[in-house]
Amino acid sequence: MVLSMVVLLVLPACQGALDGLGQKANKPVPKKLVSSMKAHGMALTSPIMLRIFKQENTLEVWKRKDTGRYALLTSYEICKWSGKLGPKFKEGDRQAPEGFYRVNKYQMNPNSQYHLAFNMGFPNAYDRSHGRTGSHLMIHGACSSAGCYSMTDDRVEEIYAMARDAFKGGQKAFQIQAYPFRMTAENMVKHRDHKHYKFWQMLKRGHDHFEITKIPPKVNVCEKRYVFNTDSTQRYPSSGQCPRRKMPATLATAFVDTQTKYNERFESLLAKVEKRDPLPIAPVDVAEILPGVTVLPKVSDLNPVAGSTSVAN
Repeated sequence: MVLSMVVLLVLPACQGALDGLGQKANKPVPKKLVSSMKAHGMALTSPIMLRIFKQENTLEVWKRKDTGRYALLTSYEICKWSGKLGPKFKEGDRQAPEGFYRVNKYQMNPNSQYHLAFNMGFPNAYDRSHGRTGSHLMIHGACSSAGCYSMTDDRVEEIYAMARDAFKGGQKAFQIQAYPFRMTAENMVKHRDHKHYKFWQMLKRGHDHFEITKIPPKVNVCEKRYVFNTDSTQRYPSSGQCPRRKMPATLATAFVDTQTKYNERFESLLAKVEKRDPLPIAPVDVAEILPGVTVLPKVSDLNPVAGSTSVAN
């Protein structure tokens, strides 16, 4: 008995302890969501992806349709998240992570002290390359957070059920994209002087890849930065030089066009804030925005490279 109490006391704040109850983990997806899935051409067991926006207190559940693309199924209000806008740096800083994470089946915890939970996978390869530390960073219930994203119990039951059924359908792991705010030009202008602005610019590239393709991007880490939707015959060393990489021309072109339009929008908004005329914006160059990437011959669609749903761990 004494040993059990000691174990509970040393558990990290968001890890949770076993309470011996498993029925809550087996509740079916609510009928209203099942009906919505059918209306969107989604199967109950088709893959999912989650997006988090801290500032808006929003968690989105995206699900793959019969077309192969993902669509927004539903959104939930986040009950509590810890810290401020910005990434997590070290164990005990009570900061909720930002970045791209991967949840495998073994990271699901049906017996959490916080009702239900799943581990986000922090630290990932990017976090480790920057020496960041932390453990047991979860999305869980109980509306109580010390470094995690906490939901109400009823909401986490629905999210957990959709993840559980996706695993039953064969999904190996689902992606979580955690952002400080919606990655709009308006928000980027507002936070342009923030100390984490360059980090958020990098996250926005992954965000934009998903917005273009509606398929979770393939995420790798090299040179201590995220790279998206590229393929290589060589290993991606998280702290070392990026390997020679490839990207389909259709995707590269769409990404470059998106960045050009964004830059124009950003400059227009910034000019209004600074009370001046907008400066002319040159089109984005492929070599500038995708350094070290070879653009492959055009294909018929915007499908990213094979294995697009992976995240470097």
